[in-house]
Amino acid sequence: MTQISELDLQNLRHLIGGCDTNHCKMQSYAESATDPQVKQFFQKSADSAMTMKQQLMQFLQ
Repeated sequence: MTQISELDLQNLRHLIGGCDTNHCKMQSYAESATDPQVKQFFQKSADSAMTMKQQLMQFLQ
């Protein structure tokens, strides 16, 4: 396994936290939306943020 620098680790932590925040916000917006297209848009955004978070987490394994 390749060692990552402390700066890279901090950057990953920052990016992962941002993805988590985006996921939570988009999920909340999707749950609140009444229009099906708007609901779908926010749900796709939430799913995308979760996927990005999971991909970034792989760097920590």
